[in-house]
Amino acid sequence: MESKEGIDALFLYATEGILVTNSKGEITRINPSAEKLFGYKKDELIGQGIEVLIPKRFSTHTQYRDGYNKNPHPRSMGAGMDLFGLRKDGSEIPVEISLSPYSSAEGKFVIAFIVDITVRKQAEEKLKNYSADLENQVKNRTLILEEAIQELEKTKKDLFNALNKEKELNELKTRFVSMASHEFRTPLTTMMSSLSLVTKYGEQNDKENQVKHVSKIKTSINNLTDILNDFLSVSKLEEGKVENMPEELNLRAFVNDVISEMKPMALHGQQILQQHAGNDNAIFDKKLLKNILFNLISNALKFSPNGGTIEVFTQVLNSSIKISIKDSGIGISKEDQKHLFERFFRAHNATHIQGTGLGLNIVARYVDLMSGSIDFDSKENEGTVFTIVIPQ
Repeated sequence: MESKEGIDALFLYATEGILVTNSKGEITRINPSAEKLFGYKKDELIGQGIEVLIPKRFSTHTQYRDGYNKNPHPRSMGAGMDLFGLRKDGSEIPVEISLSPYSSAEGKFVIAFIVDITVRKQAEEKLKNYSADLENQVKNRTLILEEAIQELEKTKKDLFNALNKEKELNELKTRFVSMASHEFRTPLTTMMSSLSLVTKYGEQNDKENQVKHVSKIKTSINNLTDILNDFLSVSKLEEGKVENMPEELNLRAFVNDVISEMKPMALHGQQILQQHAGNDNAIFDKKLLKNILFNLISNALKFSPNGGTIEVFTQVLNSSIKISIKDSGIGISKEDQKHLFERFFRAHNATHIQGTGLGLNIVARYVDLMSGSIDFDSKENEGTVFTIVIPQ
């Protein structure tokens, strides 16, 4: 009797929920802790099926119960699963359930021990959220670190480029001093000599020789002007002071004016001819295009023989301008063509002709500023054609 009273006390006062079901799954006994856990009054669940305490989404519970009754043994219920109990008010609580079968003269029964694990689940969720937050913090800090490394690499690259540019500028200055001392000396010497001879032939009233040496002085002045223009252009380009500022102009008239301005530079018998196709008006930067034309036409004049013809073809297309300058000069060898747009490069067959080796490099950079392209076709001793395409 005492033993039965002790068992009853254990059942009644246990903090865990305990209930007993028969082989039909009906609740035959339930302790106060289980009734409180599920929100029912005393004995309100007696005789009801166990499924009343299980959320409807677990509709397969009946099959699991029947399977368990065929092979009853002590075990935890729903191993590896999240189990939930259904309260009277329709709310759900996370639970852990252990099953223990027993038999008596009245039949077969299963005791279910039910533990409310709400607090533990909340703690697990907090830990999960903390872990997720920690992982996000690690990811964010890793991202910040990666960005810092990228910025450092960029700074390193910028510094490397700046050092290379500085080195290039120093080399440019060195080559300028070396080249200028030679290129300036030649026309200045010619001018000084011709001035003396002009004075001498003036005293002798020799007009023919006077005109000849005045022409040499003009040529030398033009050469000096070319040199100064080249270095002024390089300086402005390096300082980023050159901008593309297109406007609508009459291309045919513009090119004709440039040619008229350059005709005095022509050697004996040389001609500059112009052909135009398409609309007259186009959109371009007049300063940049004038510099391009001056460089290319002056080269064509310098490298063509006396009596040679320079042809300038201009065409306005729907979305671009096309300009070709063709000469009948010394041409460019295959070997030299790959270096043509490099600074200070002089073709092996042009070293005897005045020049800085900067003109075509400047032209290429001006064309690039206008978002255009430059190409050429040349054969040694057969002349050269430069073609420029500039988008409108």
